[in-house]
Amino acid sequence: MCEQLFDNPEVLAKYTARRVAELCCDAVDKHGVCHLVLAGGSTPKHCYELLREMNLPWQSVHIWFGDERCLPIGDSERNDTMANAALLAHVAVPPEQIHRMPAELGPELAAEAYAKLLAAAPVMDIVLLGMGEDGHTASLFPDNPALQDHRLAVPVYDSPKPPPERVSMGYAALNAARHRILMVTGKGKAEALARIRAGERLPIAAIADGEWLIDRDAMGIAA
Repeated sequence: MCEQLFDNPEVLAKYTARRVAELCCDAVDKHGVCHLVLAGGSTPKHCYELLREMNLPWQSVHIWFGDERCLPIGDSERNDTMANAALLAHVAVPPEQIHRMPAELGPELAAEAYAKLLAAAPVMDIVLLGMGEDGHTASLFPDNPALQDHRLAVPVYDSPKPPPERVSMGYAALNAARHRILMVTGKGKAEALARIRAGERLPIAAIADGEWLIDRDAMGIAA
């Protein structure tokens, strides 16, 4: 594991925003485009709020989503709703370059449609991922059949967190990306992180060669 330790989530978010900006500009310089995969959850939100204040080549950025909840478009619990409020409504990414997961169609149809989009796209440049208290990432949960699905996007049923139906990028897409940034914050993540660092293969541990950005609480270090 390539680990960096931060005092608190605020410092971690600032570093992550700077790192994403650096990688984004580098991708656009090299390839003329940057394909950025956004994470859901609370940990990345402040990073997005910081990114919207940065002078990035947004016209050359394509936005993707690591996972989505099977809820109606515009539902407050959808990841793309959060990303829109925190970032996308404030930057000049062309609407046709925002590739939302059509999770409102249900897990199977949405996964099939997104897998086709991913298959036609270049490699992802940056993938942002968080971690749940059970060691899940995106919507890849422990002991869920989706872990064994080798498609680029996979249907998820019986999620232990509501809603039970979701869509997720699979390991095939996540691990093919050029850069994977894993953000882990909060005391609630400490047990799962300790198990992973001891060698247990919780779902996020299958993400290859990621940059692990961890705060002191998640590492179990007192301030």
